[in-house]
Amino acid sequence: MHAVKEQLSRILPYGLTGRVSRIVGLTASVVGFPAPLGAVCRISREHGKPVDAEVIGFHGNETILMPYGDLSGIRRANRVSLIESVPGVRVGEQLLGRVIDARGRFIDGMPAAVLPHRANLHAAPTSPLDRPRIDAPLGTGVRVIDGLLSCGKGQRLGIFAGSGVGKSVLLGQMAQSSSADINVVVLVGERGREVREFLERNLGAEGLKRSVVIVATSDEPALLRLRAAHAGTAIAEYFRDSGRNVLLMMDSVTRFALAQREIGLAAGEPPATRGYPPSVFAALPRLLERSGRNDRGSITGFYTVLVEADDANEPISDTVRGILDGHIFLSRQLAERSHWPAIDVLSSISRSMNDIVGDEHRQAADSLKRLMSAYQQSEDLISIGAYQAGSNPTVDLAIQLRERIDAFLQQEASERVTFSEVVDDLMKFNHLREGLAGQSQSAANSPQNNTNEAG
Repeated sequence: MHAVKEQLSRILPYGLTGRVSRIVGLTASVVGFPAPLGAVCRISREHGKPVDAEVIGFHGNETILMPYGDLSGIRRANRVSLIESVPGVRVGEQLLGRVIDARGRFIDGMPAAVLPHRANLHAAPTSPLDRPRIDAPLGTGVRVIDGLLSCGKGQRLGIFAGSGVGKSVLLGQMAQSSSADINVVVLVGERGREVREFLERNLGAEGLKRSVVIVATSDEPALLRLRAAHAGTAIAEYFRDSGRNVLLMMDSVTRFALAQREIGLAAGEPPATRGYPPSVFAALPRLLERSGRNDRGSITGFYTVLVEADDANEPISDTVRGILDGHIFLSRQLAERSHWPAIDVLSSISRSMNDIVGDEHRQAADSLKRLMSAYQQSEDLISIGAYQAGSNPTVDLAIQLRERIDAFLQQEASERVTFSEVVDDLMKFNHLREGLAGQSQSAANSPQNNTNEAG
């Protein structure tokens, strides 16, 4: 009965119409049109195709619409009709290996597939008490993440970086090599020329076979950029609820926030923090909280965040970091040294790592991080030759193992590794570290060394 009621609530009230009363900026105001917020409408034109639009607010007796296309050619009193009162996207197994736009239309040049199901574009997040704990790791295929920033099934991590430091390559590596059943890749506000580059160079044919790609380029209206993020999340929810482990990758949350800012300001919201209206900071948790586990499957989310001027404390970065279950920072300095992936391990954290890896794995990762931290603190002295060997045993060991550490942290984009292989490599490194540390301790306690100290 509940399912029937839910379907009845989605019956579209065909026949609801109104008339355009005025156009201001990017919006059209309509009178006599009590459509709900988020409803999709169609504005008729005397010449040319109708323009689809979405309800974004109300002012007095007017309903405010923002179009999915260009408003040129629309005049006062043009007819507006309701076509969808509850926004949704068609879903099904036939989406695998396909590329769609924000409205669910296939754009890869292949015949359109029949999709038998419909998912709510703005579904409510899973109830907190219905979320199982994150207790199993998800292999990403990236050695430094699996070894030192281990990610669990159902976890949400942010990838924070400026432009040009390897975000797309990192996402492509994970899409090709992760242990997830299905990838859902959402490109929000991407440059048009980079979409095909990502599909062919970063994702590849093998990665595309088990992926669904949703695209809304930077030249498309803000509504479509916003809708792409919600559509991708709805598709990921469909596959999760069918019992799959889904890897959801969204590039980028920053462009989602910029699209919401554009819509909020057009609807008359006052700008608040650095020009962002309140709706932006309300929309972010509603989107990000939809990832995670339920009793059927999981959505593991990787969300990229464009850090303006490499300032990790700007409003969007700060807000997203507080919502997610961990953050991975990409360093421009590492990228400039051709250190790929350019992950700044010491500035990154996975809040679920301790719950999903064994004690030996965690202790080995902590030991490697201590070596990295010791080297970083003394790097200036080491680089100018002012560091004196023997003054700090941890730094001495870090210098001795520097090449081994870099070999573990760096990885070619084409290199494939499994989670178990990464753990084995980490254990081997830890045994080597323990052996060298033991030798250094033995040398320090040798009779000859004690005699020299006494002399």
